[in-house]
Amino acid sequence: MTHYDVVIVGGAMAGATLALALEKMNQETLSIAVIEAVEPKLDQHPGYDSRSIALSSGTTQLLQDIGLWSGVASFSTPIDHIHVSDRHHMGLTELTAKELNVDALGYVVELADVGRFYHQKLETSPHIELICPTSVLAIDREQSLSKITLSTGEQISTSLVIAADGAESKTCKSMNIESLNDDFEQVAIIANITTDIHPQGKAFERFTEHGPLALLPMSQGRSSLVWCVSPKESQQILGYDDDTFLAHLQQAFGWRLGKLTKTGQRAHYPLWLRRQKQHISHRFAAIGNAAQTLHPIAGQGFNLGIRDVFSLADCITLANQAGNDIGEYSVLSAYQKRRQPDQQQTITMTAGLVSIFANNAFPMVIGRNVSLCAVDTFRAFLKPLTFRAMGRGNR
Repeated sequence: MTHYDVVIVGGAMAGATLALALEKMNQETLSIAVIEAVEPKLDQHPGYDSRSIALSSGTTQLLQDIGLWSGVASFSTPIDHIHVSDRHHMGLTELTAKELNVDALGYVVELADVGRFYHQKLETSPHIELICPTSVLAIDREQSLSKITLSTGEQISTSLVIAADGAESKTCKSMNIESLNDDFEQVAIIANITTDIHPQGKAFERFTEHGPLALLPMSQGRSSLVWCVSPKESQQILGYDDDTFLAHLQQAFGWRLGKLTKTGQRAHYPLWLRRQKQHISHRFAAIGNAAQTLHPIAGQGFNLGIRDVFSLADCITLANQAGNDIGEYSVLSAYQKRRQPDQQQTITMTAGLVSIFANNAFPMVIGRNVSLCAVDTFRAFLKPLTFRAMGRGNR
């Protein structure tokens, strides 16, 4: 039976980043395995319909610390300007990278490019074993290690199991970790959009009677759409043909990018606030969306998860350098204690934004417009709020 110091279940960006961070920070002294159920189609690309995520400035700095950002930056689109507005009302504010004296407010990356980059990194690393495509059938924990049975029938052992298998994590469920779930009663519609006017690094967040709508700049002049609407409205919108959908979106978004000329395939998913009641257990820790899943209104979920990754990597590295058992509960407890303030503050901030900005009740409309006008007028208050959203100083 092969033994690994760390086994990470889930090889998407959070799990892969953790594996590469542990390798770099521990100077290749740890044996690491990454178990991934889905083999990426490296010879195929979704083309126009490639899905995207936004990386905060803080996330890019963390990736730079372990030598990954230069590779990711090569296929990223910088966000230089953010325009926030409320449809049919006067509330408006704008942020620029120049005003905050940063290179960019964030970066948009396409998941197909990220997946290809990370898969190649894991495959070529001499100290990381990528076990793919394989899933976990069972995890049996003992005092000093855990035994993992794979879908191939093979068994491996490890000092520490880490769940990085996304929202509704099967690994967390197998550990009997209780999940707390709150339904936002909204559905996110996502698609890629082409506009008459090139976005040129400009992102938009617009609050409509249906819910918040965001357009993020992508490569080839496209914009990545996230539109939050009620479940009932989502069924109607998803049933539109392309022309009707674009006309409906044009009415909600306006003309700041000119005419909306093309839409790709539309996808949708229900929005929930999901968080595990605890993020650690005996020889076990959860990171990223396996630990918590947020509303996309502020683009905080993935970036919060990356801060989990680096905090856990720090705690494991300190224990390893001291010659201690990296799966000991004291090591994992330090990780949970370190992460709780940032996790709670980010969840509270995001939930608060949803209650204010995803609510079309008249008092909320008035409140958010006053808030947007106040923020735009009193720029001194904007900087600390923005730096928090950018993930600076929360690791």
